[in-house]
Amino acid sequence: MTDRTATDRTAGSRAARTRIAAAFADAGVSGWLHARDLDTGAEIALGADTPVSTSSVHKLCLLVTLFREAAAGRIDLTRPVDVPATGRTSGRTGLAAMLDTARLSLRDLAYLTVAVSDNAAADVLWDEVGLDTVNRTMAELGLTRTVAVHKLRDLIAALADDTGPDSPVDPSVVARLRVLDPAFTNRSTAREMTTLLAAVWHGEACPGESGTALRRLLGLQVWPHRLASGFPFDDVRVHGKTGTLPTMRHEVGVVEYPDGGRYALAVFTRAAATSITLPAADAAIGTTARLAVDALRITATGRR
Repeated sequence: MTDRTATDRTAGSRAARTRIAAAFADAGVSGWLHARDLDTGAEIALGADTPVSTSSVHKLCLLVTLFREAAAGRIDLTRPVDVPATGRTSGRTGLAAMLDTARLSLRDLAYLTVAVSDNAAADVLWDEVGLDTVNRTMAELGLTRTVAVHKLRDLIAALADDTGPDSPVDPSVVARLRVLDPAFTNRSTAREMTTLLAAVWHGEACPGESGTALRRLLGLQVWPHRLASGFPFDDVRVHGKTGTLPTMRHEVGVVEYPDGGRYALAVFTRAAATSITLPAADAAIGTTARLAVDALRITATGRR
């Protein structure tokens, strides 16, 4: 690499960070971002090493562990599990919102966990593999700042304890929510999330057919309003996992271009507004991800 090329890359990265910071500010959010070219290693970072409450993004860590265990022969993903109608973890999608007893394989529970962020399905899998196994897997992959503290039912219980009879959109209530504090809850950083995605895409986290199956699932998420909104092209594939808490909107994932470019992205946001719906924050995830990928393509590879 010539000195001129290195200088151009540095200038391009600096300009991209400025534009990304402005996009977060325009949306009324604080933002943390890491983008990584999966083939060249080039990166764009903004607060990428700041610990963040991960919410449902941590389901990615759960699924990596599940499929890694399957690759090692310790779990059969086709094994059916009975999920009673009573006692399920609450939620608004999937089994969490259904009323009758269900019987699904572990891999179909994994599908619901990704596609509609089903809390009930995810907790069946958490019970299957255990917090300690998930944390040990992350440590084996070198992700020392990615820690699972509790399952979703416990996160939801903590949220309910803190809100009491009040609405969680009340600013005074939001200020005391423990689930927003990474020291209390499941946590990671933007950089560690793209490191995990890189390990999945390079076949290091889940080798062989298990890795292929996991990558397929991550491409089946139904939510188009965050990461995917920045890449509205028929020939660009977006794989991802969202996370949502009061004032927090997140997504991590991989974007694949038809020319072979592959980019791991992690975008975490926290809004100043306490509204239940935060469309500007949702859109900022797609906007900043696109800005980062454009910078990586132009500065690091010459693609457009």
